[in-house]
Amino acid sequence: TNMLGGVIALVMSIAILFLMPLLHTNQSQGLQFYPLNQILFWYMVITIILLTWIGARPVETPYILTGQILTVLYFSYYILNPIISKFWDNLLNN
Repeated sequence: TNMLGGVIALVMSIAILFLMPLLHTNQSQGLQFYPLNQILFWYMVITIILLTWIGARPVETPYILTGQILTVLYFSYYILNPIISKFWDNLLNN
């Protein structure tokens, strides 16, 4: 397998956590006014739990695909969260 891809994914998964406070542009500080983001938050918690579990499994056929799908879901959260926040801010302002 490609080791460089795994290293880049590992570095990006940590770096994105440091970038989140800089990218926070919501009008409200908490999630209580963003119901879709609350759902996304729990989706993220479940994804992290499953990624932790899948990381402890052997490198075999069903676990490889599951890990790849969960990795895509993990990174999609960081793409969807700001988009949905902006949508919700626009919806509340109009």
